[in-house]
Amino acid sequence: MADFALIQSLLQPAETKIVLLVLDGLGGLPRAEDDKTELEAAHKPNMDRLAREGCLGQHYPVAPGITSGSGPGHLALFGYDPLRYEIGRGVLEAVGIGFPVTERDVCARGNFCTLDSHGNIVDRRAGRISTEECTRLVHKINQANIQLDNGVEVFVEPVQDYRFVVVMRGDNLSGEIAETDPQRTGVPPLPALAQNPESQITARLFNRWIEKASAVIRDEYPANGLILRGFAKEPGLPKFRAIYGLRAAAIAIYPMYRGVASLVGMDRIEHQARNVQEQIEVLAQIWRQYDFFFVHVKYTDSRGEDGNFEAKQAVIEEVDAALPLLLELKPDVLIITGDHSTPSQLRSHSWHPVPLLLWAPATARRDGSTHFGERACARGGLGTFAATTIMPLALAHAQRLAKFGA
Repeated sequence: MADFALIQSLLQPAETKIVLLVLDGLGGLPRAEDDKTELEAAHKPNMDRLAREGCLGQHYPVAPGITSGSGPGHLALFGYDPLRYEIGRGVLEAVGIGFPVTERDVCARGNFCTLDSHGNIVDRRAGRISTEECTRLVHKINQANIQLDNGVEVFVEPVQDYRFVVVMRGDNLSGEIAETDPQRTGVPPLPALAQNPESQITARLFNRWIEKASAVIRDEYPANGLILRGFAKEPGLPKFRAIYGLRAAAIAIYPMYRGVASLVGMDRIEHQARNVQEQIEVLAQIWRQYDFFFVHVKYTDSRGEDGNFEAKQAVIEEVDAALPLLLELKPDVLIITGDHSTPSQLRSHSWHPVPLLLWAPATARRDGSTHFGERACARGGLGTFAATTIMPLALAHAQRLAKFGA
């Protein structure tokens, strides 16, 4: 991971701006028709120009051969070793919607899902129901007023689309519980299993809640079931500004990514943006107030998980079309990358390294690249490195780090 103590010892003031533009699940695999990935096939004249003016590389979010989840992938982008600082997705979702998580809470991220007549999962995302439908179903569960033992309170909140969050609050609860999502169809949801003796009571409480909540929505369709993932407690991470000396803002549409940014101490910017153009317009409005801007684009990942090569390519092209507005702000450092790879051929996250573009007009050493793509990044001047290296690189190019040693 980034050496936080070393970075803190080298920090120096500078009036420079850094933008980290994350296209979730950016990396892909070449398709048979033209031997190009989604990024390579996309028409992206602005990114290609930045590649010519900057330098390229590729990174591993966790380690070579390890497929990263979104939470660990983003932690690594922010310089935190994801193997040391584990955050369950439940906490990310809860914090992302602004739920006041306390040290007495265990959070789980939920999916509404579709079950067949035998109780097997047909669709893990219930046909991607709308946020409005999710809100209705959560309200129906809350109206059932499910009661649990040990004085434990339960909070259920809608998140977005088919996602919701469950928070249990009480004494001596533990988040060491295996998820109930089997990650495949044709099988029933799993029970919540304790992963150590301390979690047995909490697992029993979650199973009791699952039983009662499932009965409430049994006659709904397509969301007639539920699965839980990412059981966790608030991790108490060291904060971004203390480590890097940066006033940091997060502009994300999906709550989970606002959550991870909040947990590391970034300001979560409230906005109504629904596409990357509008996100950059929000960024322009707050440009003078911050030094570091994390802008998250979700739909590269979603379209990859859908197995839709052309749709993922189109999202990349949409981002490229919005870049001129960002460049008008004259950032000193712009990094374009992803938190992991999501090849549409695999319909899932993968272990492949993630392409990265670093553009810093005053400090970047051009590496001769002519376009932004996986193979160009594999040959790029930055090489292949751990994602936790990105923040020190950004600070250095922003001239915010002093020399080490005499």
